[in-house]
Amino acid sequence: MTTTAHPLVTAARRLARELLLPQAERVDQEEVPASHVEALRRAGLLGVGAPREYGGADAPVAVARETAEILAGACCSTWFVQTQHHTPVKLIATYDSPVREKLLRPLATGGLMAGIAFAHVRAFPRVPVRAVAERGGWRFDGRVPWYTGWGLNDVMLLAGVTDAGKVVFVVADAREQPGLTPSAPMRLAALTAARTVSLELDGLWVPEESVVLRMGQEEFARVDLPRAANAGPAVFGVADAALELVARSPEGEETARVLRERLDAVRRESYELADHPVPHACVPQRLAVRTRAYDVMRAATTAAIVAGGGRAMALDSRAQRLAREGMFLLVQGQTAEARRAHLGSLAAG
Repeated sequence: MTTTAHPLVTAARRLARELLLPQAERVDQEEVPASHVEALRRAGLLGVGAPREYGGADAPVAVARETAEILAGACCSTWFVQTQHHTPVKLIATYDSPVREKLLRPLATGGLMAGIAFAHVRAFPRVPVRAVAERGGWRFDGRVPWYTGWGLNDVMLLAGVTDAGKVVFVVADAREQPGLTPSAPMRLAALTAARTVSLELDGLWVPEESVVLRMGQEEFARVDLPRAANAGPAVFGVADAALELVARSPEGEETARVLRERLDAVRRESYELADHPVPHACVPQRLAVRTRAYDVMRAATTAAIVAGGGRAMALDSRAQRLAREGMFLLVQGQTAEARRAHLGSLAAG
């Protein structure tokens, strides 16, 4: 994306080159190993956006984006596991709660790894997970359809919705316990390696001091909308990696050049919109640019398959892995509004 000399960008490039990329096809067919998470911790990449006073790097958003692109382009499964971690870190750092002093430093330094269990809140008015005040804490019942990083994460940011329409976010241990039962690891078309399970909650109790924040369902949707309308860095990282493969083929140099120009243009526009000083501004434009980013990514991964020929059908083919990862990114973090915008664009041709 840039030639940024920030030490975390340098560390991400080294990690991608020496560890993630050489092992990516094997990891894709197995699972993200704990050693990958440890390598991210040692490199300081688990604290990229965390406050300095708690041991984080407090790096600029451009650095966070570039490191995310690098990691996703090298091994999307590893990127997906670690990207879950940054949301709890940001939320805990933003809101004053007892959790901040207890957990923010170990999370910022990578001593603890966190996951997220709240995407189901977007299903409102359905309430897949219900939260009820009980015995000086909160009881959670229902089903978390997707939870990534099981067996790698120490804690998770869990959310449920009260009968009054409030979303309650808590930190809970990411382990089987009374009231929490994980499914077997899911077999998926892409990113099976990211250790995704569903969680059955049947009276999981979490103490009040583990609450990070409460907000109304409508406020959650308002805060979530602009974030979900933007194209994520992983889209650009996977597209970049695919174009590197295309450029290496004898017939692909010109195709790679043209598609890279398109990719660079949509990346610039996407990040400019994401940095708009008014978070809720330009949502239709953000969605349109997000769709264009998907189009370029899909063209890049398709070109990598074409350039690879029959070899691309092998499960250990990098081109095929990138194409499947691109398919995953089409629905990752998807909202109903984003889905409508993308389908409308496809129908319009």
